[in-house]
Amino acid sequence: MTPFEAVAKTREVTLTTQGRKTGKPHRVTIWISTDGEHLYIRSGQGLRRQWPQNLIARGEATLTVAGDTIKVRPRHVADPSEARAASELLRKKYGAVVKPSQGSEPLTPGEQATFELIPVA
Repeated sequence: MTPFEAVAKTREVTLTTQGRKTGKPHRVTIWISTDGEHLYIRSGQGLRRQWPQNLIARGEATLTVAGDTIKVRPRHVADPSEARAASELLRKKYGAVVKPSQGSEPLTPGEQATFELIPVA
């Protein structure tokens, strides 16, 4: 099963980052979505959480999904339309608790803290 197939079938995954100051592993259980070609996560509380800051600072993490651990490289999603599309994927998977912003509105904190996780071979 590919990471994309596993993510499509899994509700929650574990993301492990390395502390940007301590270097210690930091694990968080998080929601994840996919369009079949990209893996997206986001912090509903925005960039103030530790794990998004660690992702940005370290540029690497591991993702545990369906019992497999995959090394990933994060890409901070800066394009507003892509961030909104990722929010829409999460809304479809998890329900109305995820509220994408509309085109004329500023991005939500979660949309500002959206990352694509790129599997590293």
